Amino acid sequence: MKTRAIFRKFEDGEILALFPDIDERPHDPGLFCLSYAHCGQHGSADLAFCFQHTVFATKDERADLEKELSEIGYDLEIIEES
Repeated sequence: MKTRAIFRKFEDGEILALFPDIDERPHDPGLFCLSYAHCGQHGSADLAFCFQHTVFATKDERADLEKELSEIGYDLEIIEES
């Protein structure tokens, strides 16, 4: 099964993968999701904060993180900027 992922970039260049279908805090549905970054790896992410403070990462910008996720077993379905 594929895991939907959104790749976002912070102003400092850090790339973050968001998994909007994996609810990190079931008591706050739709507000938080699982995330992954090179530094820190898995964690919880506030979707509103991430979208407010980041931009979509390009294919080139996300390539290393996408590769890392594939190597640890993720089969990704990338959600592109619409």
